[in-house]
Amino acid sequence: MVIGATGQIGRPTVRALAEDGWRVTAASLGGGRDASWPDEVRAVRLDRADDTALAAEIGDGCDLLVDMVAYGTPHARQLTSLADRIGSAVVISSVSVYEDDKGRGFDTQAEPDGFPEYPVPIPESQRTVAPGESTYSTGKAALERELLAAADRLPVTLLRAGAVHGPHCRTPRELYFVKRNLDGRERRVLAYGGASRFHPVSVRNLAELVRLAAARPGSRALNACDPGAPTVLEIATAIDEVMGAAPETVLVDGPAPAPTVGDTPWSVPVPVVCDMTSAARELGYRPVVSYADTLPETIDSITRRLADHGDWREAYPKMSAAYGDLFDYAAEDAWLASR
Repeated sequence: MVIGATGQIGRPTVRALAEDGWRVTAASLGGGRDASWPDEVRAVRLDRADDTALAAEIGDGCDLLVDMVAYGTPHARQLTSLADRIGSAVVISSVSVYEDDKGRGFDTQAEPDGFPEYPVPIPESQRTVAPGESTYSTGKAALERELLAAADRLPVTLLRAGAVHGPHCRTPRELYFVKRNLDGRERRVLAYGGASRFHPVSVRNLAELVRLAAARPGSRALNACDPGAPTVLEIATAIDEVMGAAPETVLVDGPAPAPTVGDTPWSVPVPVVCDMTSAARELGYRPVVSYADTLPETIDSITRRLADHGDWREAYPKMSAAYGDLFDYAAEDAWLASR
């Protein structure tokens, strides 16, 4: 059973498991299907918050449960309460659970000197934030702690995903450059000299990690990222190549010169890059795609969605809520003119 099957990670994961010989039940709130799934995949409607409905759908049991949307202690206990009916589980977590040696993490980024300075690359042994329910990071940490504590009853592989990219994403970071190219912007500004690195992960590489973990049950937390961590400038250039665009890039040393100028969704003052050694050693993980491999599909998905909506905020409301005004062209032009 795959919970959250019609989300951006769920779609390729269902396909990968079905093609690997699993008989898959694809559960989602809407009960829909993806066109890429084999006919044998069984799609069901499931409200994840309904404990009784989940237990009924699992029935006498399943060999594997894959959970794309688990979060916090309640979801962890929901799964462990069914441990006697689940052979093993794979659950999506996040690199945001990490904190640095000064106790800084993703939740302290906006504070003065609050951005975490992680080792490069980050191993799974790096300390994590205290579990809680107040933020996404603490909720994921609580989920991890509860599930790993139940290792004797339920083998669980936790996949700490990086910056997820691919079709059907509701917060695609690539939007930042795709829309600028579509709008014919001739210049763009990049903070931190365009050298920021925030480790991405393709939904197809996540699906491959799930597939491998399904065949090798165990209790562990593993980083889940692409084979490389390109810089923001490299990402921008790769998107330009796919779109046939050639804007001028203006690099700024240090942080964004104005609140809405040069601050991309990847812009970080120090690298956030994960060590993928453990996934290779424990699962035999070999990435199936690189970041550049997936860009044509991602760009096409974003372009079509923008065309279907009158405003980018309507197309991607969660992106707007998370990052604010990403396309303040007036502020960009004013700053560029002032140089």
